[in-house]
Amino acid sequence: MQVYLVGGAVRDKLLGRPVKDQDWVVVGASEADMLAQGYQQVGKDFPVFLHPKTQQEYALARTERKTGQGYAGFECDTSTSVTLEQDLLRRDLTVNAMAMDDKGNIIDPFNGQQDLQNRILRHVSDAFEEDPLRVLRVARFAARYASYGFTIAEETKTLMANITQSGELSHLSAERVWVETAKSLLEDTPQVYFETLRECGALKVWFPELDCLWGIPNPAKWHPEIDTGIHSMMVLEQSVRVSNKLSVRFAALVHDLGKGLTPPEEWPSHRGHEKLGLAPINALSERVKVPNDCRDLALLMSEFHSHVHHAFKLKPATINDFLDKCDVWRKPERFADLLLACTADAKGRTGFEEHDYPNADYIWQAYLVAKEVNVQEIVQAGYKGAEIKQQLRQKRIHAIAANVA
Repeated sequence: MQVYLVGGAVRDKLLGRPVKDQDWVVVGASEADMLAQGYQQVGKDFPVFLHPKTQQEYALARTERKTGQGYAGFECDTSTSVTLEQDLLRRDLTVNAMAMDDKGNIIDPFNGQQDLQNRILRHVSDAFEEDPLRVLRVARFAARYASYGFTIAEETKTLMANITQSGELSHLSAERVWVETAKSLLEDTPQVYFETLRECGALKVWFPELDCLWGIPNPAKWHPEIDTGIHSMMVLEQSVRVSNKLSVRFAALVHDLGKGLTPPEEWPSHRGHEKLGLAPINALSERVKVPNDCRDLALLMSEFHSHVHHAFKLKPATINDFLDKCDVWRKPERFADLLLACTADAKGRTGFEEHDYPNADYIWQAYLVAKEVNVQEIVQAGYKGAEIKQQLRQKRIHAIAANVA
């Protein structure tokens, strides 16, 4: 029985990146051997065991044979005769197909170290095409390591396009698509994930509402970058600078989906795109099982980002009603996240990246002064029922007018 550190831990050690998770492969052992040593078996598709002390994952070396559609359509062999090299051969990328023994020696049968040095993400073998999930995984790795100068090998891009054209992507579960997407959104360059998917045609399969934005123009006066798809990627890029929250980054990504519904004869104007965006955001969120907090912030962002962009032109009554619609009184943290996403939107335009955005502070100050209105004083003054709500609104509008507007 031999144990090797494998995959991402080896890759990141060699890159000098912090190693978060350690995965191990066990060669020459059976399930019975592992259980006898106190390991706890987990995993439904193939045997994975938790170390009795460290709780790290140990998997039996295995080979895979394609037997059906999708990423789960495989038959695994975990017999004691499976070698380390056979196990590494089934992995997705050469930089993920290295192992390290207990003496620190690197086992690298597929030249992963050379690809690390050359900053190339390259598939290990043609078996790459058998697992459609790898299209999303490679796009995620591209997003994670873009800042290190990594690019995807052209021959790997070809296989990713082949998988897309085969229709295999549609057999992925929505949950798996969201897991890869959420992880990518939290990387330092999440826009690379979506750009990579678009390049191989995969974006159209799972994110058609986003894919259609490329080629749709915006007014050059406000959007020097013109293209709505490019703008969406720029906004996502800027969202990384303002927040590490998944919900903020998702809202930034999908805030302009309504522009995909503008009739071409009306381009480059997009009147009403704010509310038009609600339906495609809901459709996309349902398709890939987006969490409620991400979806809800995205819906607010779509409907009200123009309010924030036009903040200094809004009447106090309009600002108050906007605050009401956003339910800021009960959910101030979500409203603060909305303003962060709006900041990313304003800065996600060519030439505006370093501009100040006072609109967010202006609207937040309006909320703060309106929040100070004491509803108990209104009640104590003798108002009842609907009168309380009416008086509260009037006093909040007056506070906004006196202190902000």
